[in-house]
Amino acid sequence: MTAHINRIATAVPEHDVHDPFVLFAENMLVDPRLRSIFRRMASRADILHRYSFLNPQRPSGDFTSHDATQFYRLGNFPTTSQRMELFERAAPVLMRKVVDRLNLNDEECSSISHILVTCCTGLYAPGLDFEVIEHLGLPSKVERTMVSFMGCYAAINALKLARHIVRSDPKASVLMLNLELCSLHFQETQDLEQVLSFLVFADGAAASLITSQEKGLALDSFEAMMVPDTRDLITWKIRNRGFDMLLSGQVPGELSRALHESELMGMRHDIDLWAVHPGGRSVLDAVEKGLELPSDALTASREVLSSYGNMSSATVMFVLEKIMRQAKRGQRGCAMAFGPGLTAETMRFHVA
Repeated sequence: MTAHINRIATAVPEHDVHDPFVLFAENMLVDPRLRSIFRRMASRADILHRYSFLNPQRPSGDFTSHDATQFYRLGNFPTTSQRMELFERAAPVLMRKVVDRLNLNDEECSSISHILVTCCTGLYAPGLDFEVIEHLGLPSKVERTMVSFMGCYAAINALKLARHIVRSDPKASVLMLNLELCSLHFQETQDLEQVLSFLVFADGAAASLITSQEKGLALDSFEAMMVPDTRDLITWKIRNRGFDMLLSGQVPGELSRALHESELMGMRHDIDLWAVHPGGRSVLDAVEKGLELPSDALTASREVLSSYGNMSSATVMFVLEKIMRQAKRGQRGCAMAFGPGLTAETMRFHVA
């Protein structure tokens, strides 16, 4: 029995924050030399738009909008508690938006047996799994699983779990939600490498329906690749002032080397479609170089990066959704996402 992603929906909040963030982050840096480097790196990021539930303009009388200028004030950045309170208010709004876009009919809703949620940017309980059940009016017997705090590759792990579920019960119907509010975790710092890591992150969500029905993308196999001696290159830790990320500039080089030495090198000519998590321009360049791919192989990933930035676990689903709209029956693909470890999670698939 083969599991299939039958359908994917994606959504982002309404506020485009890329240009306002670049201006804010540049002004936060005290050293003129660092400002100049940041400005140059921002222009080379290949990102045009990133979205957040935080409004970069001061809302005038709109009490439903979250004022970014009040939330992030230099010298008084929010605590972890304040960030999580806002997550609890904003995450369900984006959840409802993306789940509604999945356009589940009555039969599909009634057949849902499992809910999988990935998120590494916010925590509360009862959480988003309960919110989905309430929003869709699902019975309480629906099985719920949270894949939490795994970072950008969590969606691949959740798809792996969905495949196990469907293979063990062909009647199972899995609704997967990938939701991240990365803009909640901007930090006040003079560390240029850390500020540059914030340059790529944004908010977004994806919802998918995975069943045994032979339509969409068939999930063929999964494999994890941990790069030795790179444990400290990507870290994600909860601290008093939010979730603290370290994203080392050594990641692209280590990733390129590891992929070049991996089994994927020998299989790359058998792959028609590449759904690579756009962790940043340098990450996509590293994958392209490491696997010696043609220049157009990662077009879908580069388009998602340009239009939305890096939305952590939701991002690879944006790439897969874009590929699904253009893929032809029988084509073979590889999805790949990266995160703490340094680890690459891969999924082989074909178009049903």
